[in-house]
Amino acid sequence: MGILIVDDNEANLFVIEKLLGRAGYTDSLSFTSARDMFTYLLSDNPFIIEEQVDVILMDIMMPEMDGIEACRKLQSIPHLKDIPVIFVTALEDTTKVVEALDAGGMDYVMKPIKKTELLARIRVALRLKYEKDWHKKQEEKISNELELSMNVQTSLLSQPIYKDNLVMKASYSPAFKLAGDMYYWYKIDENRYAAILLDMMGHGISASLVCMFISSVLRDSIRSNPDPEYVITELNRWMNSLNIHNQKIPYYFTGIYLVIDICEHTIEYINAGHPSGYALVDGKLQDMASSTCAIGFFEEIKAEKKTISYTDSAQVLVFTDGVYEAVDKYEQAGIDYLKKAAASYMPEARTAEPLDLILTAEQQASASDDMCVVLIQCQ
Repeated sequence: MGILIVDDNEANLFVIEKLLGRAGYTDSLSFTSARDMFTYLLSDNPFIIEEQVDVILMDIMMPEMDGIEACRKLQSIPHLKDIPVIFVTALEDTTKVVEALDAGGMDYVMKPIKKTELLARIRVALRLKYEKDWHKKQEEKISNELELSMNVQTSLLSQPIYKDNLVMKASYSPAFKLAGDMYYWYKIDENRYAAILLDMMGHGISASLVCMFISSVLRDSIRSNPDPEYVITELNRWMNSLNIHNQKIPYYFTGIYLVIDICEHTIEYINAGHPSGYALVDGKLQDMASSTCAIGFFEEIKAEKKTISYTDSAQVLVFTDGVYEAVDKYEQAGIDYLKKAAASYMPEARTAEPLDLILTAEQQASASDDMCVVLIQCQ
């Protein structure tokens, strides 16, 4: 434990040092000016100083830099602002004392110093410092764990595919570190690819964990049988299994699952409660509307696939609801806006981000929900 004493009067420093020493506070340093104190505080590793200094006892009236100015400066330095400052002053001007407390001081003691009062206020300050330090360490630990979880979740997302006759890529913009949106694709064979975009209920840690669980189930299901009806049924079975073990919060997600065959020129899909996707098929726009409920709502789900056939080209645009909500904030009908964007072929797909092709930077900045866009082009 470290206590700094700052007073331009050396006699006062001597008195306070003796009081502290007799009370068992032997780890203290004295300074005759605030500038000397800052020379010490800013001369070493900030993390060491933050750990070593627990309380500052400081006079208000000092030459060059008074206690109030010094306290304001402490508040402006991130690694020093949480050190409690107790003013030790002979001033009886309550306005000045209030100003000192407003500058960031925690408490004050009047001179001549009463030992019991000073020690009691130091004990309160130390309890506050220890509590703040504990919370800071906990927040740092949680932040590091969130960062790790975010990296794990991001690693599960698929890399873009660029082939002569196929482009598959996505834009992923979570509102928080952990999100409930997920996309994934898988090469079934030389001609067929499976792809999914899903939006898990909720946000944050719980949605992210369920997302990662479903990601594992999805991979196993596709490898077993990539047919849309089988995969959607399996995902619903596993979500129900999860809900049986968790009665408090029923989990569910919406999603669009597709199987693209670039040889047969077909796209099979099931939209399970998700916002409509759009397929630009040989220049004509088709609505990929939902045909069943969200996955995990009911024990049984009606999984009936639909098929889109194309001759020359097909462009599929699917997105989560955070995308059109970002458009709605600008008093535009989000669905109509995105439908219009999907009605034109996007030749920049190989070089630009899908989200940048349909939303302005201003619209993206205004988003308050997770946003994900998947763009697929077949030729």
